[in-house]
Amino acid sequence: MATVECRGIRKTYGALEVMRDFDLKVDDHEFVVFLGPSGCGKSTMLRMIAGLEEISGGDLLIGGQRMNDRDPGDRGIAMVFQNYALYPHMSVRENITFGLERAGIGKAAIEERLVPVVDALGLGVYLARKPTELSGGQQQRVAIARAMIKTPEVFLFDEPLSNLDAKLRGSLRVEIARLHRDLKTTSVYVTHDQLEAMTLADRIVLMKDGRIEQMGTPEEIYQAPATVFAAGFIGTPNMNFLPLEMADGVLSDDLVRFQAPSGIRAGAVTVGVRPGAFRVSDQAQAFRGTVERNEFHGETRLVSLRNDRHEINIAVPASSVLRLGEVVGVDVEARDLHVFDPATGKRLN
Repeated sequence: MATVECRGIRKTYGALEVMRDFDLKVDDHEFVVFLGPSGCGKSTMLRMIAGLEEISGGDLLIGGQRMNDRDPGDRGIAMVFQNYALYPHMSVRENITFGLERAGIGKAAIEERLVPVVDALGLGVYLARKPTELSGGQQQRVAIARAMIKTPEVFLFDEPLSNLDAKLRGSLRVEIARLHRDLKTTSVYVTHDQLEAMTLADRIVLMKDGRIEQMGTPEEIYQAPATVFAAGFIGTPNMNFLPLEMADGVLSDDLVRFQAPSGIRAGAVTVGVRPGAFRVSDQAQAFRGTVERNEFHGETRLVSLRNDRHEINIAVPASSVLRLGEVVGVDVEARDLHVFDPATGKRLN
């Protein structure tokens, strides 16, 4: 059983504490994604699991065994890096099998492992080529194959797609998801790309400033972000935020009026609304503003509305005709409002 447990993990560089009180259990066969902005500690945490960074405090367990002082090669893990780190003078076959050869595994056993790995990643026709003869996506598949052939208990991925163009990122993301379903190996994946996290993860660990901001399935974090940070980080286009007052069941100021969800106390609040939650209507009174920008995004348009106090973005069908300078009204259902405490940033509804 290949569980990964982090119990109160800390990381310091001298007096600087970059990771604190990190508690997480990754279940056997689970695919967990560490997501967050640059500098949040996600790669540092992954490197501590791999044994490439020293743990300053707390305990790391893999398969129930404490790993703090174990060498990387003794942890039952395999890691795929952002940079492919392939040997340029070796063929694809040699790059994939080099680690097993160094470990003294026989040729017959290596070949037995090589065939299914190569078939899974579609690398059969490239085995005799050198890395310089491959595209970036093909090189990253070789790096994944090199990790797969070790048959690890835990896969670690450190932003493996960040050097690829958008189309290759999409195709390799599909391949990684398929491999995880087929191999059923416990996986921890680091990315700053929310689309990768939302499409790959069984569970997302959203990080900020060396701590876990929120954990949950992609649906849970998207539908019920626990903080203003989580709400602003997850979701494209970005959520709108409006400083309003709660009184008599209404969230409002002089120019905005929303019916409030139940359970919100009177006082100042921050209200979040996703662009797609707004509905354009000639009779709408919740928000009225002038069209200042109209961006064509394929199936939708992202339209900016501004009044004397606020600017919001709304997502409308591409067929909608909203002209620059036109005054437009929008409504939103109370169930689509996300209400936060402006002092703590925590969710209130």
